[in-house]
Amino acid sequence: MAGEVSLQCTLNRPYLPVTSTQQLGYVLIEVKPTAAVAHVQMPLNFSLVLDHSGSMSGEKLDNLKQAVKLVLDQMQAGDYVALTIFDDKAQVVAPSQPVTDRDRLKSLVDGIRDGGGTEMSRGMRLGIDEAKKALDARRVNRLLLLTDGQTYGDEAQCQQSGADAGQLGIPIIALGLGDDWNSELLDAIARNSGANGFSDLIDTPSKIQQVFQKALQEMQATVVSNALLILRVVGGVTLRKVWRVVPLISQIAPTARSDRDIQVALGDLERDRGQALIVELLLPPRPAGRYRIAQAEVSYDVPAASIVGEKVRSDVVLEFTADPALLQQYNAGVMSLVEKVNAFHLQTRALEDVKVGNIPGATQKLRAAATRLLDMGEAELAAAAEEEARRLEQGQEMSASGTKKLQYGTRKLTQRLDAS
Repeated sequence: MAGEVSLQCTLNRPYLPVTSTQQLGYVLIEVKPTAAVAHVQMPLNFSLVLDHSGSMSGEKLDNLKQAVKLVLDQMQAGDYVALTIFDDKAQVVAPSQPVTDRDRLKSLVDGIRDGGGTEMSRGMRLGIDEAKKALDARRVNRLLLLTDGQTYGDEAQCQQSGADAGQLGIPIIALGLGDDWNSELLDAIARNSGANGFSDLIDTPSKIQQVFQKALQEMQATVVSNALLILRVVGGVTLRKVWRVVPLISQIAPTARSDRDIQVALGDLERDRGQALIVELLLPPRPAGRYRIAQAEVSYDVPAASIVGEKVRSDVVLEFTADPALLQQYNAGVMSLVEKVNAFHLQTRALEDVKVGNIPGATQKLRAAATRLLDMGEAELAAAAEEEARRLEQGQEMSASGTKKLQYGTRKLTQRLDAS
């Protein structure tokens, strides 16, 4: 049957002026599961890979154990779980198994002690091996990785493990606790693991349970898999940039099928949320009239209903006009998303400027980001951007805490939209 996924394309402006020059346009593409699959509950295959090095002692490890036990309480008997820990060695505490004997699993969690250094690739390899044991297209397969420190000398192996997980279809949720961890490495691990991989900051131990809960709930809400977007544009239209805006903001490097169409892997879709993209287009001059400028197509599977390769399509239609009244119209929701993307992009470019020694450029971009964030009501993030700009002006380095707050906070600017 069809109708399991809805596809909606919305332009930032439905009307453009008749001119002799090219113009920019933005298209919001929203892909969401419908009520037809609201009842679907896919079983889980969840592999946890957790840092228990010496720096995890005390409050960090205590909160981590409580978070794992809470996850076990909320998993179903048909779900599979595995638990691997690492310091400068790695150990499988609980091999992949159905979540049936929760008390025994919790006792294994309680037995975890801190100690040793940090060598993350060892834990990742074991965790991926455990996830492979219950790997099944009819399950939601994930690996959750948590660390609070810098791994020593094995960054390349970690990135390769991320890619290996992606090849298997096991997205990685890469979580950094506190300030002393390599955000570039965790970002790369998550990115390498596929469309549903993501990295995030846990700034205090007290938030570990909340973040683990959210990760589990998102897995449990997954109803559609292998979603793939193809966007085709008509002659003369140029595809410039693609941004994912829901669930998180990130720039996407789509696969170019030709100079007129691209392919974006969306992966799994969650009920009530789905995913959304902003596509920036360069539009050629046109005489007055109504034109189809692009077509979006999404293919998808619903494993629980034995549906494979179903498709849904939507046209992107724009009108060129000389009517001043029509030209005043714009979509406030799409423009708000574009502003959030711009704020995220400014801080990203600021960090790039710092790396190449362009401190004036970085300072300028951070201040511009602060202004935009303040206009959005994001006072805390705006203050962080302003503080980092001040540090650079005074000849200091950007702080680890402020940098991570901006990196991961601006990615979540669209989450209010997501919840609405």
